Formats: sequence, structure tokens, C-alpha cells
Amino acid sequence: MTKLKIGLMGGTFDPIHYGHLVAAEEARINFNLSKVIFIPAGNPPHKKDYKVTDSEHRYIMTALAVNSNPYFEVSRVEVDREGYTYTVDTLKWFREKYDNSVELFFISGADAILDILTWRKVEEVLKYCTFIAATRPGYTSEQLERKVKEVKNLYGKEIFILEVTGMAISSTDIRKKVKNGQSIKYLVPEAVEYYIIKNNLYR
Repeated sequence: MTKLKIGLMGGTFDPIHYGHLVAAEEARINFNLSKVIFIPAGNPPHKKDYKVTDSEHRYIMTALAVNSNPYFEVSRVEVDREGYTYTVDTLKWFREKYDNSVELFFISGADAILDILTWRKVEEVLKYCTFIAATRPGYTSEQLERKVKEVKNLYGKEIFILEVTGMAISSTDIRKKVKNGQSIKYLVPEAVEYYIIKNNLYR
């Protein structure tokens, strides 16, 4: 029996933008995923250097962004968890939710994959799912390929590299644009743009 394949896409999504959506859709098509579940981070330990927008705002923006795609969902698993949220706990939760007839794929940006060996309980993380590294402008494939080989040598786990349609959009730049009163039209879905303005985010 063919295993059902489900994609998980974690991220701060502060805010979610078209780059995230394109990466998720291309992963869904290339890896024949039945759906992609977006998981906005609750209290990410690696973002201590800047104040992350309240998780409820980020959850709502993500829900608004994925609403028009029947293959996309959003999960509150990290938003509702107290304390710092670690990928290992989230993956364990999904692994327990779905039985072994489901194959889990974790879609992540290439920048995060470059740091994967520093993640909490990395061996356990790699055990729960297969990683898809979505490339984006600014990261050389040589760096990424070296990291993928290193992970395979250390843990015997394959990380797939997915070349995503080049979209040089970043959440950091979007926040800066909003702060400076510049337009973010066509960088984020219209509903997300409206939500940011209505709730006076990033000012």
C-alpha cells in the first residue's frame, strides 16, 4: 500500500508571504504530497534577537494566506504550546497524530537547513520525517550540498533539495517596508496586506 504523504511547513511567518506559498506548492507537486500543513512558530528560541509578532496575529495571517488553496491547512500546535517551541516536539506530536501509514515531509528554507546540526535533538528530528530544503536567492548550492552530505554521513538520512522559483521576498524586508510606509502589495496575499494595515502591525 502506498503511504500517504503529508508536508509540514514550519516558520515564524512574520508575516507569511508569496515566497512561502510558492515553496509549499512546489514541494506539494514535486513530492506528490496530499496536503501541506503550515505551522506558525509559537515562541521560537532562535529569534531572541528581535521581538516576534504575537503568535495569534501570525496564525491568523497564515490562515488568511492559505485559505484559497484546498491542499493547504494551518495548525495551532505551536501557537497553543507554552514556553519555547522546538521542532522536535512538533514533529513528535505529528508523528503520534498520524500512524506509520503516513510519510511526513518537513519543508524548510535552505538557511534553516544550513543550521540543522545545531537543532535540539537533531537525531530525533531526522527520525520523524524527511526534510525538503527549499532553495532561495542568497544561498549557494555548494554550501547546501555540503550540509546535506554531512547529515547523510552522520545520520544516514537524505535531505532533498528543491529548487524553488526565484522569489526574493523576505519577511524582514516586508516588515521594513511597512515601518517605512512603503507598499507591500503583491509581496503578500491581499487579505494579509489588509490584516497588517487594519491591525497596525510592524509600524
